[in-house]
Amino acid sequence: MEAGTVHVITVAVPPRTGQGNDDRGRYLDRVRPLIALPSRFTTTAESWRVPATALGLPYQEAIIRAGGIPVAVPPVFAADDMVGAANDVMARVDGLCLPGGPDVDPHRYGATVIHPRVFGVRTEHDALDIALCRAAIERDRPVLAICRGHQVLNVALGGTLHQHIGDVIGEPSGDGHFKHHNDIELVAGSRIADVMGSELPRGHCVHHQAVAELGTELVVTAWCGDIVEGVELPGRWVVGVQWHPEDDAAGDAQQQALFDTFVAATRQAAAHP
Repeated sequence: MEAGTVHVITVAVPPRTGQGNDDRGRYLDRVRPLIALPSRFTTTAESWRVPATALGLPYQEAIIRAGGIPVAVPPVFAADDMVGAANDVMARVDGLCLPGGPDVDPHRYGATVIHPRVFGVRTEHDALDIALCRAAIERDRPVLAICRGHQVLNVALGGTLHQHIGDVIGEPSGDGHFKHHNDIELVAGSRIADVMGSELPRGHCVHHQAVAELGTELVVTAWCGDIVEGVELPGRWVVGVQWHPEDDAAGDAQQQALFDTFVAATRQAAAHP
């Protein structure tokens, strides 16, 4: 190369709008969507000598099988920066998966008395999850909310929770929702039923709380007895499930289908911004 010679390399990037949208869609079909997941503080990260955050592998593996790339978002932003950080994240990713975890602070949904069985509340977890959820919905990003995430979705939209379902349906029945596989009754024609190809799948339930009053515009699309097991926002790919599909997704095509269809929706949304 001679001194002073400048070589210009031109890279064709499909436009975001206009006539080139078809080209952009074909381009994005080959790109794996980025899926944000809030991580949790943990004290059991054996490979670290300092405090750490963690995110369960089954969620990440199910998303990877579906063709997506999980992106962990740590709950370490300052309180006055949480909303801004969540908006920045959702501006750069294609979808949001809200995973399970400890209980949401009952003060978040207007409770004045805290049930003694409420556990694991962390202000940082609640603030990040709710901020991400609201930012995703505002930007029309697909959302798959699981267990605690399903409850966060409801609270983020103004709903409330039963702090301990044993007080609502009796302790023996309530215990049946903690580390048990149960039949889930799906509403015919709902997005969840269509995705799973069944109206009575079995799901692994690990919860002692549940949706009480529904958040704005949410509809119930799944039940287990008297307990709400699924909600959706009509007309949008926003789905909450109270059970843990990631626990069985590696060997159960119906459970993996939730992740497959969710990731496919994030790809479609990215292709048509």
